[in-house]
Amino acid sequence: MDSTTKAQRAVLEPPKEWGFTDDELAAHPIAYRPDLFKGQVVLISGGGSGLGRGMAYLFARLGAQVVVCGRRIEKLQSTADGIKQRIGGEVGTHAMTIRDAAAVDTMMAEIFDTYGRLDLVVNNGGGQFPQAAIDYTVKGWNAVIDTNLNGTWYMMQSAARQWQARGQAGNIVNIVAVVARGMPQVAHTCAARAGVIYLSKSLSTEWAPLKIRVNCVAPGSIATEGLNVYPRAAAEAFRQSNPMLTLGDAYDIANAVAYLASPETGKFITGELLCVDGGRQQWGEDWPAGIPDYFKVHSR
Repeated sequence: MDSTTKAQRAVLEPPKEWGFTDDELAAHPIAYRPDLFKGQVVLISGGGSGLGRGMAYLFARLGAQVVVCGRRIEKLQSTADGIKQRIGGEVGTHAMTIRDAAAVDTMMAEIFDTYGRLDLVVNNGGGQFPQAAIDYTVKGWNAVIDTNLNGTWYMMQSAARQWQARGQAGNIVNIVAVVARGMPQVAHTCAARAGVIYLSKSLSTEWAPLKIRVNCVAPGSIATEGLNVYPRAAAEAFRQSNPMLTLGDAYDIANAVAYLASPETGKFITGELLCVDGGRQQWGEDWPAGIPDYFKVHSR
């Protein structure tokens, strides 16, 4: 007889590894023809892991020259090496922080100097931490706003100035969040992402004469390696945030970005917010730090 208790088995059971492996990213079925972005240069912030890594693989598979940026060169190089080994081609890497406007300008200039063009900027870099809003410090609040809102703005403005100076058309897709019903326990990122959404809508009009399109994609609960930091039960609970009772994956978001960015499917779309969330905006709620007792409703 197995004398191991349920609690002991839970401890012994290896943690679930969320997200796709590099082999899976390289082999996942794609809905677009392989040369859709051939000859285009695509810059993806936060391209070293998670959604950014998934987008880098997809755009490389669709023929683009991919450039990834982020704070840690090790992660960026891992993405670049993985794509080179499995798909072929070189991936450009820029280790920097989007919170530094001067560093953003330097990177943009280097990309244009190297490739002569930049066709798409995907602003995926960002971050937040779960906490009750009443407990935010000034430093914590500013860190999230500076990365998610200011950093995205620096990337957008810097790219737009380069496009304007060269008379080139441009394309921006910002990765935001599902903010329509608010986001308890991550109110700082809700404020920043909402700012990006309405900044994008404003710029899509201002920059239309420059032939620059600006759109947003809002992921719901997505199974990336980011879930590996949560206890298994907490990670599994994210399924309950939408009526489909499931999690999306990195290719759900990458395909949405490609749809908006493609000169064939997205050429008449600008100022739009595409939610890829399993219906979460009509249904669910997330409590990333755990649901407070006050909100634990046992019957409806």
